Amino acid sequence: MPTIHLYQQDSYLKEADAKVIAVDGNNVILDKTIIHPSSGGVAHDTGLIIAGGEQYRIVDAIHKRDTDDVIHVLDRNPQFKHGDDVKVVLDWDRRYRLMKLHTASHIMAGIAYSKYNALVTGGDIQPDYARDDYSLTVGGEELRRIFNEIVTEANEVIKRGVEVKVYWMPREEALKVPGIVKLAEREPPPGDKWRIVEIPGVDIQADGGPHVANTREIGEIIIQKIENRGRNKKRVYFTVKP
Repeated sequence: MPTIHLYQQDSYLKEADAKVIAVDGNNVILDKTIIHPSSGGVAHDTGLIIAGGEQYRIVDAIHKRDTDDVIHVLDRNPQFKHGDDVKVVLDWDRRYRLMKLHTASHIMAGIAYSKYNALVTGGDIQPDYARDDYSLTVGGEELRRIFNEIVTEANEVIKRGVEVKVYWMPREEALKVPGIVKLAEREPPPGDKWRIVEIPGVDIQADGGPHVANTREIGEIIIQKIENRGRNKKRVYFTVKP
């Protein structure tokens, strides 16, 4: 059985008990985890695995796509083994920042898609900032005006306190939803059931990562920098405060 991704059911879990499935050097696979691996442009979580009175820092988390397992990369080789019980503790402050930026990115993508038919062509979400590339062809002051307009509207959505809904949908049904995959160069995700993240009236996407439960939690989106990366690739760097 693949790793159970507990964060997909509840993004606010900070601790969880788990059983060790495999140990290879400092790489560990558990039967379930609250640790989100690097995926979908969102940086990995960090945290601790606690076992036998010892604490091991999780310095990286990798999604093994062929098996859907999460590889927890520890700061040293552990003393525990297959079948042992462990506790996983999440670095919550880092995760919560990633959640805020991730949901903010979805709001902006939904507005860009509905108003300008723009798709996301790439992205990177770190705890301190996010970067998204859009399939926009304009440049100069017009580009700045468009991004300012997107962020202004996104901040209005944030202030309204819209509930962020997470649910599963059969693949065939999901594929009928316009814009369900807003990454221009990404293939539709595998599997017969897709995890859907919906911000009603704003955005709906197939997505496997953690999000806030209400847009008000995000705070405020602040543009840091806008770049013209080519004819059909415009980049915006942004953060959230507080």
